[in-house]
Amino acid sequence: MRIPTFIDLFCGCGGLALGFEKAGFTSVYAADIDLASTMTYQENFKHDVFCGDIKELSITQLGKFVGQVDVIVGGPPCQGFSPLGKFSPRKEHATMNKLWQEYLRILDLIEPKAFLIENVPEFLRSQEFELLKEQLQSRDYNIIYNVLRAVDYGVPQKRVRGFVIGMRGRLPRFPDPTCERKTVRDAIGDLPLSPDGDNWHIGRNPTQISIERYECVPPGGNRFDLMEKRPDITPRCWLNKPTGSTDVFGRLEWGKPALTIRTEFYKPEKGRYLHPEAHRPITHREAARLQTFPDDFKFIGSKIEVARMIGNAVPPKLAYHIANAIYQVLFNDAKSVP
Repeated sequence: MRIPTFIDLFCGCGGLALGFEKAGFTSVYAADIDLASTMTYQENFKHDVFCGDIKELSITQLGKFVGQVDVIVGGPPCQGFSPLGKFSPRKEHATMNKLWQEYLRILDLIEPKAFLIENVPEFLRSQEFELLKEQLQSRDYNIIYNVLRAVDYGVPQKRVRGFVIGMRGRLPRFPDPTCERKTVRDAIGDLPLSPDGDNWHIGRNPTQISIERYECVPPGGNRFDLMEKRPDITPRCWLNKPTGSTDVFGRLEWGKPALTIRTEFYKPEKGRYLHPEAHRPITHREAARLQTFPDDFKFIGSKIEVARMIGNAVPPKLAYHIANAIYQVLFNDAKSVP
């Protein structure tokens, strides 16, 4: 039997693709607007990647894949749907929210056996998703959608994402949660406490006052520990706000999973990103491991670009379990629906 194939839209650096390839699929084409991401994807998956506006993708680039690809996967931009995005004044979010329409256009062009859409959970409660469901009613896809917790699938991180699966002629299903539970220690416990610069195990150069602030925060603690112990070095904006997020300036714990690894994990003021033991934020390599990227995955780009890739990616281990469920239904199940 030939190896099943997929096309990856809004591909990022390839978190979804890693999971699909491990499940037995092969990536044959991908597209993203971010240059560093497409360079990283091409380096790891060894085929051409389209870099540009997805609206420019046409039969010229995709003609040879029509009717020849098993699955289309992808995560249209989520900034406009996320809780953080709702407070952003950026006008382009309104346009980005509608990029699922381009995904659907390419779906109609390629006509794969199945598709997967990934986004923030809020997308599944949005008006745009209602419009998407209406559009899919006129097509021959059976669809399911759900919110999955990465920690339920062996990812050492409490990341939560929304997924939509569609299939022609078969009833899709989501993977059952596994019994595997991973912690921060499982993911990064063997890495040097002092970043050695090897393979993106790189650290910042904090000031002395930053180090003193880090030292005030115990495992599981946050900015409120700093406020209590050292108000003299606490930023005034925090002193003037005695309530709020308990993740800001938080420290990870060895025996628990991390919270969501976002794109600015190197800034402890953005979330719970302090190392469980060392007085520093986590490194790029540590963040990649918490996302379940293997150490031999090659990232190309600046520190900021690579951090953005890592934070935006679907954890490959979660992607594997979803891809495996799709594979089993498409190729191993005897039953199909008329």
